[in-house]
Amino acid sequence: ANAHPHLDESGDIALVHNGIIENYRSLRTRLEGKGHTFYSETDTEVLAHLIGDRYKGDLFQAVCDALSQVEGTFGIAVISAKEPGKIITARRGSPIAIGVGEGETIVASDASAIIAHTRQVIYLEDNDIAVVTADNVDIRDLHQVPVTREVNELGFDAAAAEKGGFEHFMLKEIHEQPDSLRNAIRGRLDFNLGSSVLSGMGTSPRDLAEIQRVVLVGCGTSLHAGLVGEYAFEDMADIHAEVQQAAEFRYRNPIIGSRDLVVAISQSGETADTLAAVREANQKGAFVMGLCNVVGSTIARETGRGVYLHAGPEISVASTKAFTCQVAVMLMMALKLGRGRRFSRDEGMKFAKAIESIPELVQKVIEQSDRIEAIAARYAHNEHAFFIGRGPMYPVALEGALKLKEISYIHAEGYHAAELKHGPIALLQEGTPVIALANDIPGKDKTLGNVEECRARGARILGIITEGDHEAAEAMDDVIEVPACHPLVSTIPTTVALQLLAYHIANARGCEIDQPRNLAKSVTVE
Repeated sequence: ANAHPHLDESGDIALVHNGIIENYRSLRTRLEGKGHTFYSETDTEVLAHLIGDRYKGDLFQAVCDALSQVEGTFGIAVISAKEPGKIITARRGSPIAIGVGEGETIVASDASAIIAHTRQVIYLEDNDIAVVTADNVDIRDLHQVPVTREVNELGFDAAAAEKGGFEHFMLKEIHEQPDSLRNAIRGRLDFNLGSSVLSGMGTSPRDLAEIQRVVLVGCGTSLHAGLVGEYAFEDMADIHAEVQQAAEFRYRNPIIGSRDLVVAISQSGETADTLAAVREANQKGAFVMGLCNVVGSTIARETGRGVYLHAGPEISVASTKAFTCQVAVMLMMALKLGRGRRFSRDEGMKFAKAIESIPELVQKVIEQSDRIEAIAARYAHNEHAFFIGRGPMYPVALEGALKLKEISYIHAEGYHAAELKHGPIALLQEGTPVIALANDIPGKDKTLGNVEECRARGARILGIITEGDHEAAEAMDDVIEVPACHPLVSTIPTTVALQLLAYHIANARGCEIDQPRNLAKSVTVE
């Protein structure tokens, strides 16, 4: 089980851990060879055993030695029965807050656990490790060089702390996306080779070269992420890709074999329909991997290989940062496959740089939140909305419509822009909102033509456009601008703009945003 704390082999050392240890399988194999016995399949237990294996009477030194062998992210707190009154805490990519009180010191992953005890908080930075006692905090880096971190005064009350000062978890999670994306990308780009480093895929260059098709399976938001991935694999890797609804996969006799890469996309790693698709693909001999956020989840275990998202926990039912991290990881997967097929080193380096820029692009969109809120107020009274896009913006239109309907209860539909004249345009009337994804990518001119058709029927057009595109702006009633970037990369900041739009519309309507009616975070029934 993944119940914390986990203990080392001796039972003297206990550990709690947020994050994902990517190389835990190889570490576990090495420790088992030394006689260690494990009682779960989790990466956290491996880390506890690794610290115990390195323990020679100094817990701080043992933690430093163990973390030097770890790949991945962590926010940890470690204690030893042999060194009472002391906590060793460290972070890389997963937050650690240390509360400094009167005769007490508190270690937590978030200030929400501290605010009831003290307002004085120290936030560790990546690769910090601290020795914490009741009356002292000694912070060093992983090379044991002393560092100084500022003591912060918390400015919010205990009720708001759980949401980090935000009104809703969804808004908090939208704002967390730059950091989540950095965690998803960190250490996974090789700029010298113009490729990506995704050891969890478990494939040799020869295996990669033999893959003839990529099949992406998922449900809901994960399905939409797969649709973006489909464009990426075909455009960058020159390999046939297709997306299948996980619930239908095993009922349609899928024709797959050993040269097919089946990617199961699930934030929780527990989605029942996606898990059933994994089992079907395994049975048919396909090369199966998971794209999950939760380490040790059923899909992660049953695929045996995959890439973790590092998105961090999502509390709000409506997924935000998991989607953007799923897309970012698939862009890196496509880059890895593409370098073995059609991408030159220079092209790979250029695209790797484009991926690296994603967190900053998203931050620029988030900085427009107040402006997007003002725009949202103009659309909050509507009961219907249409989203249109072309190319990789088509699945983004689907995701934007899903977000709006999930949390605002507005009937929203996403369409490929070319499909408007095949039926949906009949529903347009005076004032009907049409959200047009008219980014400056191939097909933009045709999308602008569709916008004119909608305007002629009285629709009100909100355009998501590339920053500085005056031609597109003139065709719209309202605009939200996103930074100029690679067409595939632009799907991520565009999605964030739509997340903010949906959030502010739902908030203006007084909806229960974090727990919409009839919905659950993890769908564990078929």
